[in-house]
Amino acid sequence: MTTTPLHFQTMSELARQLRSGDLSPVALTEHCLARLEALEPTLHAFRLPTPERAMAAAMAAEIALNAGQDLGPLHGIPYAAKDLFDVKGLPTTAGSNLLLDHIAPQDAAVTARLARAGMILLGKTHTVQFAYGGVGINHDHGTPHNPWHQTPHVPGGSSSGSGVAVAAGVVPMALGSDTGGSVRIPASLCGTVGLKTTVGQVSRAGVFPLSWSLDSVGPLTRSVEDAALVYQCIHGPDPRDSSTQHAEFHDVMATLRQGVRGLRLAFAETVFWDDADAEVSRAVRHCGDVFANLGAQVERLAFPEAAEALTLRLVLTAEAYTLHRERLEAHADQYDPIIASRMLQGKDIRATDYLQTMQAWERLRQQVAQTLLDVDALLVPATMIPAKPTAAVDADMDAYAYHNLSYLRNTSIGNILGLCGLSVPCGFTSAGLPIGLMIYAKPRHEAMLLRIGHAFEQATSWHLESPETSWMLSR
Repeated sequence: MTTTPLHFQTMSELARQLRSGDLSPVALTEHCLARLEALEPTLHAFRLPTPERAMAAAMAAEIALNAGQDLGPLHGIPYAAKDLFDVKGLPTTAGSNLLLDHIAPQDAAVTARLARAGMILLGKTHTVQFAYGGVGINHDHGTPHNPWHQTPHVPGGSSSGSGVAVAAGVVPMALGSDTGGSVRIPASLCGTVGLKTTVGQVSRAGVFPLSWSLDSVGPLTRSVEDAALVYQCIHGPDPRDSSTQHAEFHDVMATLRQGVRGLRLAFAETVFWDDADAEVSRAVRHCGDVFANLGAQVERLAFPEAAEALTLRLVLTAEAYTLHRERLEAHADQYDPIIASRMLQGKDIRATDYLQTMQAWERLRQQVAQTLLDVDALLVPATMIPAKPTAAVDADMDAYAYHNLSYLRNTSIGNILGLCGLSVPCGFTSAGLPIGLMIYAKPRHEAMLLRIGHAFEQATSWHLESPETSWMLSR
């Protein structure tokens, strides 16, 4: 029997109690809703809590489980969804006041799959305006409070509320999207697990878009096993998203516990480490010893493709501007000035430059495939710096721009190269702020990625740490 408080238990632990009868979906949902109500005034993680909907779903899950109708390991467990994901009848604001009345006519593909698996939506979490930012700041709806420090620190973006909600023990899982790091950055800064899936493995249908070439969907969780359970549920082809037509279903749970003995892992020696915080670098380098002790071959690998990838970032700007052009031209004054200025840069990108960059992407991705032919995964810092005080990051446009690029650097490389990635907790700074190890694997190798992350997690205890949240209750 675990001694971990209910709100910090993993989905796997909760699922066992739901089936043993020690816990019911209704009791679990009531507990999560009570924690949300208690912490939300400080955390500001949720854009829209849905308590009535959640309790109705919990009662239905309880009736089904009591009748022997078990929908699987996610049945009866609460979760939250970033406010980019459509939920029928609820607004999808994408973090902007421009979309307050944008009511979803149907569920997004992933929220529909989770509903069929019996999961219980607790509400929708805050995001950076239009998901275009890595620090997690939102000037329209407010910025979530990273629970690891009493002084407001940035949560990471753009899945800011999702990272905070999981880290603070409001929900065991929250959906995020990752275009340049928006799952892995908040996972790293908030001390959770964050999975960036390969584009085309999980449907984006019903997810407010930023870039059709880069958008991906993935979970933030308390354990790698939980991330695997969610991925197992949501990946696969979907007729509503043409990018998934070649999606390959793979049973990631079958190989999750196979360990890393005999695998070849490599520290990618390139820009990932440039100007990185010293405590971050030390913690991530130490992960090599953990893997070596588990029987993996750990080495250093020249990886110049990372630096080249950073020169090929105009695609996101061009696609973001294209998707927002009409709204931006009509309502520029209602966009965050920082986000508007970044999007407007796409206005002057020529079609020839865009197409040449896409060709360069393809060439670079083929080159990476050769470089990684005999390598199972790369090891790098998830973010080059830990969470910083929100006031310092948001002091002016220059400070914001510097920190935004700093948080996005290591993660955006993986998006451009088409890799799948996983951020797992690997330590803390002297100030008690989380540090994330990022594991990169080849496209569509989520099973290998999760297997490696699970082995690391089982050999360490960083994922068992949780923030002290009692100070929030007195505010």
